[in-house]
Formats: sequence, structure tokens, C-alpha cells
Amino acid sequence: MLKKIAKNKLGLAGLLLISILVIVSFLGYFITPDSTPDANDIHLEIALQRPGFSVQMMRAEERVTEPTSWVSKLLHGEELDASYIPISAIAFPDSFAKFTKNGVLVWQKLEISGLHEKAEWLDNTIDTRNYYLGTDRYGRDVLSRVVIGARISLLVGFMSVLITLLIGTTLGLLAGYFGGRVDSFILWLINVVWSLPSLLIAIAISFAFQEKGLYQVFLAIGLSMWVELARIVRGQVLQIKEMEYIQAAQVLGFGHVRILFKHILPNIMAPIIVVCAANFASAILLEAGLSFLGLGVQPPTPSWGSMIKEHYSYIVFDAAYLAIIPGVCIMLLVMSFNFLGNALRDALDVNMK
Repeated sequence: MLKKIAKNKLGLAGLLLISILVIVSFLGYFITPDSTPDANDIHLEIALQRPGFSVQMMRAEERVTEPTSWVSKLLHGEELDASYIPISAIAFPDSFAKFTKNGVLVWQKLEISGLHEKAEWLDNTIDTRNYYLGTDRYGRDVLSRVVIGARISLLVGFMSVLITLLIGTTLGLLAGYFGGRVDSFILWLINVVWSLPSLLIAIAISFAFQEKGLYQVFLAIGLSMWVELARIVRGQVLQIKEMEYIQAAQVLGFGHVRILFKHILPNIMAPIIVVCAANFASAILLEAGLSFLGLGVQPPTPSWGSMIKEHYSYIVFDAAYLAIIPGVCIMLLVMSFNFLGNALRDALDVNMK
């Protein structure tokens, strides 16, 4: 199948982009400049700095932190062992000037004990940080939050598609195989849910939860997108159950569960995979929409949709990139899944040569 996908240049490009994004988001805190939980290291003094900005950070107050394992850092990041102050200049060993946007140096007394050698002091106290995509309105590293936001989008897409797969496939199998009243009831339920926009259903489910968080987003999106998959699975089962090998299995006395999951389901996996790829893209868009409306992932957890919400007002100013960057990321990821879905459709279609 990979060889067939490779023949489709757009599908191959989508697969490569998705693979790269999965690897980058998995490594997450190990490769981001800001490895604090949720990439939430705030420095208001350097807010709204342009891409490529760099500043010297002076180690200030020490913090007591618990040892962090690599698994914990991979999942949640790690706290800084000290607080840092952005500075513009330093006059060793008497005073330093905090960073200011207007360039005016306001000198303050330097109070550090136990460091007498200048070289040792500089090595242990001063650090240069680079902000390759600039800083947001709170002085946080945009690149770090984009990377962690990619993890959120992929995780929401995966879990939502998993919920959709479980509900849609199960209902579609039951409706198509048993028919009769079971089919009539499930088809009625499909038509009712189908008549409502997915975003509206997701918003209604989000309002039903008192707390807003990642798990609520999984359920809200997953419970709003199963209809299309259920309809396709039902139609496929209606065709396959009339085949001779299914009738032979029934005559031999095989149970319904065995026939459904061993003889029917493996033969309809191709359209299911294609629909899941399309649903993955839809889930990412729904998550971005919910986060933009304030119903998705809650701050300070980064999400591409919430990043657009926080900075969309800067589009008419000179910091439009703060909303454009996550918007472009959403566009590229959704487009990649659409390209991959089209390539999978062509690769799995037995009628195409």
C-alpha cells in the first residue's frame, strides 16, 4: 500500500509532513527552547518581540524543584530550577539593567554573593536565549507553544477518531447486518444527528460538561462525527452480507459476533480507513474552532486554536504573524490529511488499475 501511496505525490507529501509533525510533537519538550510545562515561561518585559529575537537572561532567584524523570519530562515538561530576568546590559560586579523595549537603561544594584571571578559568574548566571518565531503577548516562546500545540491537535484528532471508530463502526455493523427494527432505529438516529452541524453538536456537548479540558474535547468531537462512518459501514455491510461466503458461514452455524468481526469487518476496512483520515482532518478543525470559542483546551495549555484566539486582534497590527503561524499550521495539517485520505482511497480501491 505504501508503494501505491508513493505514486501519488500529494499523498506522499502529506504522509511525510504528518510523519515529521508526529515525531516533532512526540519529542516535544526535549527539543523545544522552552521545556516548562505547557511552554508557559512568562516574561512580560519581552512580549511581542519579532521572530529572530534574542536576549540575555540573568539567573536570579533559585527554586526548589523535584527531580524529573525523562518520562515525566516527555509528557509534561520540567520546571525551571531558577527564575530568570531579561537584561539589556550588565556592569560587573555592581549593577545590571533590565530589558526595556524603548532601549532606556534603568540600572539596578546587583546582589549576588559567593561569585568573585568574572568568568565563573558569567558562565553560571548569564544565558542567551533565542526566540526563533518571536514571543507572544505574554513573552512566551511562540515556537515552543506551536510544537506543544501540535501535540494537542494530533492527540485530539487521534482520540476523537478512535471514539468515532468505535461508535460508528459498531452501529453501522449492527444496522446493516441485523436489519429490521434495529436498522430502522439506528438509521433514524443517524438521520437526526446528521441533520445537525458537527460544530453545533460539539458546542452543545461541551456546554454539558461543567469543566472544560482535554478529555471533554475528545468526547465532544468524537460524539459529533460518527454519523458519516456509520452510514458508510452500514452500506458496505448491506452489500457484503449477501455474499456467498457470509451465507455459508451462517449455514455452518457461526455466531453473529464471529461473522461480523472475522468475516465482514476485515473486508470493509478500506473505506473505514479513508473515512478515518478525513475525520482526522475534521477533528483538528473542530478542536481549533472550539478552542477559538473558549470551549476547547483551556489556558495555559497551548492549542493552535487558542493561540489564534489570543492574538487575532494583532492581525491589523505589525504582529499578525502571531495568529498567522498557528493558522498556517492548521491549514497544512488538515490539507496533509486530506491528501493522504485521497491517496488511501486510490490505493485501496479495487476497481482502479
